[in-house]
Amino acid sequence: MLRSPHALLLDFGGVLADAPPQPPAPPELVRRLSHLVEGTVSDGQLAADLAEGARSYSAWRDGAGREAEPVELPHSRVWAEFVTGSWPRPARDAVDREATPLSYAWTWRADWAVRPGIPEALRAATEAGLPLAVVSNTLCGAAHRDFLAAAGLAGLFAAQFYSDEAGPRKPNPRLALLAAEAVGVPIDRCWFVGDTLGRDVECARRAGAGAAILMRSPRTDREPPHPAVTPDARVEDGHGLLALLRHARDSAG
Repeated sequence: MLRSPHALLLDFGGVLADAPPQPPAPPELVRRLSHLVEGTVSDGQLAADLAEGARSYSAWRDGAGREAEPVELPHSRVWAEFVTGSWPRPARDAVDREATPLSYAWTWRADWAVRPGIPEALRAATEAGLPLAVVSNTLCGAAHRDFLAAAGLAGLFAAQFYSDEAGPRKPNPRLALLAAEAVGVPIDRCWFVGDTLGRDVECARRAGAGAAILMRSPRTDREPPHPAVTPDARVEDGHGLLALLRHARDSAG
């Protein structure tokens, strides 16, 4: 039986929003880089290096997730270590100067969509007096903030914590603990809602969250097995989360 929470900590991708995977080298980002480097790197190489950089950064994230306390890389290091290493110095310097807006562009998805039932679940939680916080690994949290604002949901959150801004990366428990502290609720009275076992549920366990809720997404199904990590409950979407909240509340009397 799950104890009714006093706050919700929620992942962004796979929980609040979803989108089909984008091409590893988005054409608009290639065009932007081409203009920035003024022809010193061909469009073909730009696209190839972006695609390889996306794969390498993904592999780095997977490896970091196996560390005890992973931390996010600064925007400039992501570009320098995974994309621009073989480029001429002027091109590398130009990207370094624009690393943050380029990271925003690489993160942003035009086809992000709020997951089914999420607005209803968030508003019901807010009406019940539960503070909400975002706890998300990302290259650029500003893109997530802008999406939530455009979707009319940003005002429901008491706090938003993103790895590129805060430093820790899930499953580093510090990211969840920072969010719990920000909303003024002990972590053992918070539900942590995420779509991965290895990052989200493991983060919740390390932090001592009151419950770890796994919301299924396409990423959940692609994740390798984590037999030692078990959520307290599984839901399919925001509708399932709302039903779980109501059941916990009703069970508490």
